[in-house]
Amino acid sequence: MTEERKIRFGIFHRVLLTMVLVAVLPLVAVWYANSLISSETLGQRVNERFTEGLAHLTYHVDSWVEMNRRMLEQNARLPDIQSMDARKQPPILKLITDIYDWNYLAFTVATDGQNIGRSDGKKPRFYGDRVYVKQVLDGADLGRQVLIGKTSGKPALVLSVPVRKSTEELAGVLAIAMGITEVSERITSTRIGNTGFAFLVDESGKIIAHPSEELTNSRQDMSGDPAVAAALGNDSKSLVFTDARGRSVIAYMSRTAQGWLMVMQQDYEEAYESLRETNLYALILLVVTVVLVIIVALIFSRRLSQPILRLTQAADAISRGRMDTEIEGTERADEIGLLAAAIVRLRNSTRLALERLTRKSRKPD
Repeated sequence: MTEERKIRFGIFHRVLLTMVLVAVLPLVAVWYANSLISSETLGQRVNERFTEGLAHLTYHVDSWVEMNRRMLEQNARLPDIQSMDARKQPPILKLITDIYDWNYLAFTVATDGQNIGRSDGKKPRFYGDRVYVKQVLDGADLGRQVLIGKTSGKPALVLSVPVRKSTEELAGVLAIAMGITEVSERITSTRIGNTGFAFLVDESGKIIAHPSEELTNSRQDMSGDPAVAAALGNDSKSLVFTDARGRSVIAYMSRTAQGWLMVMQQDYEEAYESLRETNLYALILLVVTVVLVIIVALIFSRRLSQPILRLTQAADAISRGRMDTEIEGTERADEIGLLAAAIVRLRNSTRLALERLTRKSRKPD
């Protein structure tokens, strides 16, 4: 590397380092601090959005079940229902499905599991093997089960309450069956961005409501789903996992009053998209700043290297005895000007010293 290139590279290196320290490092520090704050703030927003969404959906399910429970309890206290008389019950049961038209069947079951009255007038069936009947016969105030209805052949939600005689002795069970659509419509229509959705499973992890009609109709077992497994096994409230597509997913889970599990999930990348965009913009700004710093450093280094190079060449010429070398830059009011003035003084002093030596050498001894 020539002397000229060494000088230029050295000056460029120092100017660039100085400008990076002054301009880029503070920008990096601000970007890093802003990234941490943005990440924390966005995390809080994501948490609030999912928590509020889950609360609304859970309240919807709980309210729906509670409304039907109260209706059942009111009708279970009617004398004709308490009588467990197959001739007296059908008109009341038919009235239940007429008024509360989301129910396609209202029926009663004796303590031996045999169907007594029905709203549809069909032949009585045995229901003693049904979970919702066993729950009430075992002392529960409310029985519930999501199943494939024997009457409809489709997924159904069945709720049941005890029917007691005036002596409070258990006389049987009053139950209603409704299509899952009545419970699931708000859940399945919930959307969070482009990739987010909600679904509901029962205590065992089988689907009650899901945006996929196929999964709902087959009552797909979701107990192997990472979010469902975490909530059922460890009672976790949130989780980030990798799905079958290889994408990161953020999920939040909560329990309904019935013990069912509500899940809301969204692709992690979409949930935190604004943070990614913020970091991208910051990175672009940082790259642009570095490029500008390099360009400015090149310009300044050239402006500094040229006069220094000329002064170096002048000093070299003086050292070789060329006292008539012209010194540029003496008119400048900066450090370059001071250096030029110093070289001028050095040249003049050297010239005078040489002249004295020459005169002295010419004098006779």
